[in-house]
Amino acid sequence: MIKAVLFDLDGTLVQTESLKAISYARAAVELSGNGLTESDVIEAFKDVVGLSRQEVAEALIERFRLEDAARARMPEFEVQKPWQAYVQVRLAIYEKMIADPRILHDYLCPYNVALLDYARASSFLTGLATMSYCAQVNKVLHILGLNDKFNFVASRDDVENGKPDPEIYLMVARQLQVRPQECLVIEDSPAGAKAALAAQMRCIVVTTDFTRKAIHASGLVADRWIVDDPSRLQSVADLLIGPKGGYDD
Repeated sequence: MIKAVLFDLDGTLVQTESLKAISYARAAVELSGNGLTESDVIEAFKDVVGLSRQEVAEALIERFRLEDAARARMPEFEVQKPWQAYVQVRLAIYEKMIADPRILHDYLCPYNVALLDYARASSFLTGLATMSYCAQVNKVLHILGLNDKFNFVASRDDVENGKPDPEIYLMVARQLQVRPQECLVIEDSPAGAKAALAAQMRCIVVTTDFTRKAIHASGLVADRWIVDDPSRLQSVADLLIGPKGGYDD
């Protein structure tokens, strides 16, 4: 029986993955100076969505040959690695975007948030497990009015290993005092789905433009648990947490 519903943040409750993609793209174009376009980087971002900042930055630096340009910016930020400089350029762009409430509200995922509200109203425990860092998580949650909707929030700061390692989901389950098998996870990315499944939790994947192709190609979850049309999320979730929930494969 499901007792807790756990949510990812980026790409699940709010389309910050789109904003992150734009920020990585604009930072790469700023570093490049060789005709690189934002659309090129945004397309490449689809291959690394859900990974850590370091993994994303290193992959994009290699793909678009940005190492020399990023290395030249290292003294400016007092960092030791090119990927760190790239991240700092990108963060300045991203922080400006998420500081604008209008932008965040425009990128809210209404059907996923509706499921969060339904879970709370139905007396399920709710948790958040995100690879974003605590300061950014708190900022986003407060702007969107979601800060009081979770029984426990875990961010990248709280774990040693990021998704697809199951550490963060297992931590949330422990804090909620439920068994992993009693948790339903709502995710959007292959890395997130792998983390949930490795934690022995049920998982519904609500795909985005950044994750749809990879999720379907991965074979991680059965098609019935993949939601390409977010308006279907409630009906799919009802198979597990609705009045007649408990449906099993």
